[in-house]
Amino acid sequence: MKQVLVAGVGMIPFKKPGDSLPYHEMGAQAARQALADAGLHYDEVQQAYAGYVYGDSTSGQRALYEVGMSGIPVVNVNNNCSTGSTALFLARQAVASGAVDCAIAVGFEQMQPGALAMHWQDRPNAFENFDALCDSLTDGVKLPLALRYFGGAGREHMAKYGTTLETFAKIRAKASRHAARNPLALFRKEVTPEEVLASPVLWEGVLTRLMACPPTCGGAAAILVSKEFAARKGLTPRVQILGQAMTTDRANSFDSRSMIDLVGFHLSEDAAAKVYAEAGIGPKDVDVCELHDCFAQNELLSYEALGFCPVGEGARFVDEARNTYGGDVVVNPSGGLLSKGHPLGATGLAQCYELTRQLRGTAEGTQVERARFALQHNLGLGGAAVVTMYGQA
Repeated sequence: MKQVLVAGVGMIPFKKPGDSLPYHEMGAQAARQALADAGLHYDEVQQAYAGYVYGDSTSGQRALYEVGMSGIPVVNVNNNCSTGSTALFLARQAVASGAVDCAIAVGFEQMQPGALAMHWQDRPNAFENFDALCDSLTDGVKLPLALRYFGGAGREHMAKYGTTLETFAKIRAKASRHAARNPLALFRKEVTPEEVLASPVLWEGVLTRLMACPPTCGGAAAILVSKEFAARKGLTPRVQILGQAMTTDRANSFDSRSMIDLVGFHLSEDAAAKVYAEAGIGPKDVDVCELHDCFAQNELLSYEALGFCPVGEGARFVDEARNTYGGDVVVNPSGGLLSKGHPLGATGLAQCYELTRQLRGTAEGTQVERARFALQHNLGLGGAAVVTMYGQA
């Protein structure tokens, strides 16, 4: 497998639904930014992977044709909330295998207001098996899909380990402090744990509105190249991918009858273990992490799944401020999904954008001092988890 370098990244500010450009313009802008950052032209790219969830077939071509029409393969990718990282995963495979020397991964999403919903009513629901178990474990509570799943997982953690709602409020408050440093975050107002707890209740004793990420629209992209290609083109990328894995559900996601497992704990745990083994780097070596904080509850679960703390000790990890600047690992310096929102196809590539800049030392207000190793975690129910380790080239 060839060494894979991140030659360029791009990201446009995320916007509320109805306040953004159309999807193809967002994707094209992000792709152009990544190409400019790499110092490359589109006709030097050999393959493209375009990620989006809510859009018609070949939306990837619609976006990339705005950048160039060079006849290269364009693969459209849909893997729920892990779509952006799945596009990155495929682009990295193409370069690492030697199939191509330069690939682009672009993600975009033109979201609709409100909670995520199924769009097809005339065929089996991809979540049928998940929904049946979720209903039985959450007493049939009537909430939108994502709130039910991640709220239920958070409630289980509270019951098992004594975690309190205040812990999740502290996670959201931390996200706001980080976002205040990030000009690309949509929500940059700092909030206190008390304000998080006082926000509208979505599930009594389990979840408030500020603990949930909002839907947003946006685009992000990354250019991946081989070391040989970079040398031929006179490029000097400073970031490389040291390890990467994508996992899907095993039987224990259902057999354990646990909401924590149902929302992907073992997917994340398995992917992280594979990445640590491939990179030769453990969780204690990670300086900065962008993880999938679609809900404050899932951020805490991810601390444990990624090995930042033992299972059941997520609350202590938060209380001791080991998840922020000056702690063990700076988690979501960008403000995460809780502050930027979650345009599904763009989210994973926005994480790549932040971590690449961290390792280059160009993250400005969000910069983690002396960052050497960066971990990315992107999770999609249904399900897939993608974990990626970056290091300096």
